[in-house]
Amino acid sequence: MKFKKLYESAVTPTRGSDQAAGYDLYACGYENQMINAESWEIYINPGDTIKINTGIAVELPKCSFGGVFPRSGLACKSGLAPANKVGVIDSDYRGEVIVCLYNQSPVPQLIKKGDRIAQFIIIPYIAAEWEEVDDLSGTERGAGGFGSTGK
Repeated sequence: MKFKKLYESAVTPTRGSDQAAGYDLYACGYENQMINAESWEIYINPGDTIKINTGIAVELPKCSFGGVFPRSGLACKSGLAPANKVGVIDSDYRGEVIVCLYNQSPVPQLIKKGDRIAQFIIIPYIAAEWEEVDDLSGTERGAGGFGSTGK
């Protein structure tokens, strides 16, 4: 997949194993401030959200999007996860991939340059044409919603 490093300090996304679905995204700066020092760090206070720059832009295949998901270790151990739970990077977007990290823990959490902050998964989708109709086809479940299957 094509991508562009927007800053020299940006890190190429990586997978943790050959079968990993997600590519780790790395912290390159924060709040649109590219930190050119060899190292930097920022604390995210409880309940706060900080925009973390990745320093990369992507060119996704048509009829796909990039899903920005939490890293399970970061979310479970530190309480840090994308503020919007799952970010959507559309295939026609060419700007920088930015992760809005939210601290849902009760203590400040540290992010340093080069930390893995989220995972990026390329997901295909179907671009449907919407057609208004008077009736929909029937199913056994019908309109039964929340908990209606009893399982």
